[in-house]
Amino acid sequence: MTLPMFIGDNRGLIARAASPAILAPRVSFEFFPPKTPEMEATLWQAIRRLEPLNPAFVSVTYGAGGGTRERTHRTVKRILDETSLQPAAHLTCVGAARQDVDAVIADYWTAGVRNIVALRGDPPGGVGGAYAPRADGYASATELTAAIHRIAPFEVMVGVYPEKHPESPSLDHDIDVLKAKIDAGAKVGISQFFFDIDAFLRFHERVRKAGVTIPIVPGIMPVTNFKGLVKMAAACEAAVPAWLAHLFEGLDDDAETRRLLAGAVAVELCAKLKGEGFDNFHFYTLNRADLVYAICLVLGLREFAV
Repeated sequence: MTLPMFIGDNRGLIARAASPAILAPRVSFEFFPPKTPEMEATLWQAIRRLEPLNPAFVSVTYGAGGGTRERTHRTVKRILDETSLQPAAHLTCVGAARQDVDAVIADYWTAGVRNIVALRGDPPGGVGGAYAPRADGYASATELTAAIHRIAPFEVMVGVYPEKHPESPSLDHDIDVLKAKIDAGAKVGISQFFFDIDAFLRFHERVRKAGVTIPIVPGIMPVTNFKGLVKMAAACEAAVPAWLAHLFEGLDDDAETRRLLAGAVAVELCAKLKGEGFDNFHFYTLNRADLVYAICLVLGLREFAV
């Protein structure tokens, strides 16, 4: 079930996706903590734009080794204080002592955060680098999930890689790791972004056959900067189909056409997943709202008073 090359009439597909007779999906949005006042203004424009869509939650990323610890905490706290949104704070354990991670967890609970996305985190050298856990730290997202539940009854979400984690020997190993995370208390799996629907559906089928029953939420990455996407995809070993590369060929200096194509690709991806029974989507916004907002409208979401 690979996506078409957008040849022909897709109006029927889009109309079905947005039909009032079809229940609109629940969505969630990922943001990253800003580094500068200008980036902070852009982030909050995005948050305010997307807030009326009533997402299930919004997540805020956490830098490798806790590199954005204070900025992440500050952003999460402001979302709690100034919006109607439910923030889910990302938390990693790479390069940190257990006592420091425990302190972050306790701080989140005290601040009113009730949702955490528990991730091991990237090695200090970046994705693909050698990972060696600290002797006084948590070695994995499984250990981190268990620690979170020892400290407070958070709702814990974890990451899944439908095309295999870059460091994993096999998908079967990934599924075993996911089951261990669930045993430790994980309630939801959020997928890495993907464009190969067949690969995602095969992964989901294998997960269900293995006895995993928690929701697996597809991660959707609207593509506007194709060269940037290729770098991100290479780092996490997500396939970039030839049809997608062909779509963006020759458009390096045509930002508006890239935006239109990005919306069409994401809408069709979500519409096909809806047809397969998926009714939750997690959007990697990159702190930009307009494209994600438009995609959500096509999928049938409408604004609520906030």
